[in-house]
Amino acid sequence: MRTVELPREEDTLAFGRRLGALLQAGDLVLLDGPLGAGKTVLTRGIAAGMGVTGAVTSPTFVIARVHRPDVADRPALVHVDAYRLGGLEEIDDLDLDTDLTESAVVVEWGSGMAEQLADSFLAVRLQRRPDDVRELTLEPHGERWEQRVVELVEQFE
Repeated sequence: MRTVELPREEDTLAFGRRLGALLQAGDLVLLDGPLGAGKTVLTRGIAAGMGVTGAVTSPTFVIARVHRPDVADRPALVHVDAYRLGGLEEIDDLDLDTDLTESAVVVEWGSGMAEQLADSFLAVRLQRRPDDVRELTLEPHGERWEQRVVELVEQFE
């Protein structure tokens, strides 16, 4: 587990871009934190790092959006907001495990539900301190994420 401090929104976007550049088809990233912690801002950075252009907004009411990159050899980004979902059955109904074969999946509010989608995933816990600094705690699950988290954090320490 590693923690990174991101004082400005630009830092959160930059961290997301770095994470997005590392993502491959089959990767699952779970974002957890209170409203205003920066989950969607981080996802916008992830999308930019994956080569996605266009608006990336929280899919709160549509539950999931697919964003295709402009670069042919990059996977699509499936951005999910699980806030309104009632549990594991509703996550299963989205068929995200199928999306994981050809896309990277980022799930906001997915803790406690979406971990079942893959044996290997990255959990990112976001907190917004009273001084507006974002703290990201990275919890790699599975060998696939151990080294990538080390590389990711090195630039921001």
